[in-house]
Amino acid sequence: MLTLGVEEEYLLLDPATGLPVARAAQVREAARLQPALERGEVQRELLQAQMEVATPVCHDLEEVGGHLLRMRLALGEAARQEGCRLAACGAAPFTDRLPVPITDTARYRAIHSDTRLLTDQQLITGMHVHLGIPDRGAGVTVMNGLRPWLPLLIALAANSPLWQNTDTGFASWRTVVFGRWPVSGPPPFFHDADAYDRRTKALVKGGLIRDVGQVYWHIRLSENFPTVEIRAMDVQLRADEAVMLAGVVRALATCALSDARARQRVPPVEQEMLAAAVWHGARHGCASTMFDPLSGHLADAGDAVAALLDHIDPVIEESTDLRHLVPVLERLLRDGNGAARQLRRLRTEGRDGLVTMITDQSTGV
Repeated sequence: MLTLGVEEEYLLLDPATGLPVARAAQVREAARLQPALERGEVQRELLQAQMEVATPVCHDLEEVGGHLLRMRLALGEAARQEGCRLAACGAAPFTDRLPVPITDTARYRAIHSDTRLLTDQQLITGMHVHLGIPDRGAGVTVMNGLRPWLPLLIALAANSPLWQNTDTGFASWRTVVFGRWPVSGPPPFFHDADAYDRRTKALVKGGLIRDVGQVYWHIRLSENFPTVEIRAMDVQLRADEAVMLAGVVRALATCALSDARARQRVPPVEQEMLAAAVWHGARHGCASTMFDPLSGHLADAGDAVAALLDHIDPVIEESTDLRHLVPVLERLLRDGNGAARQLRRLRTEGRDGLVTMITDQSTGV
């Protein structure tokens, strides 16, 4: 089974107002004193109201879940010590008229100089799943195998319905915001690793992006490690939902690498069809219809998820830890994803109730 690691991005919110607060440096310092956090696990992000954690390399989902809970609890305590709260929501639901300052590094200053308003509006947070691969060729196979499933993953993971004090009408507004970058959204199909490297380097050579680190596709190969990174999903309110999504991603990648017949079951999806399906997933989440890549059409959410589970069933049967993802997935369909739960809480308990729910669930309360 493929090794994996998960990165999660969080926001820091004022507990009284729900507004983002620029206290990342202070929280990082407080986190250094948390014995449950290892050196290097807490990282800086683009804006000073954002933070990121990264698990070690893991071999099973129980290990992933243990690390995420440990880091959420410890970082949440560090945030409380600095008068704010950790929030695992895909976008800041409420914002002030003044932008949050960027983190003061040379790279972030350059990005802000290039894209001022776009950078100021990056109060969005995602989860990234890194899968260990034997070589870059295998990474391209994983990319191609996962491409058709991106709309469904985005729909399930949608957790950013609110933006600048407004119900956007989208389940994942983060997907829309991040799609503004020049090299973003679903990646194209690549015939091999040489094609991937040639085309990404051409973007830099042509002066269109600063470096390959600005290749922001939903799936990309690492330039520094033997991994492929899936970065399409909003960060999750609950850690167990993050673990479930990581398990689904790993199962899909395992199918793509090990079963030629499974790959052939998924018809090719053209780029324009995939882009439209991603938009549909970001708009509707899993509340109505979802794109089923096996049929190439929209389907009832339950039917689309059933098709997914049927596709990865051979991997689930071989892996004890993957069997635990099915009840979590069923609960998400029954109770709604993070976007649906945020909107429901806002309607029933108002702004204060929403902020309490987000910050409590983010740290497992």
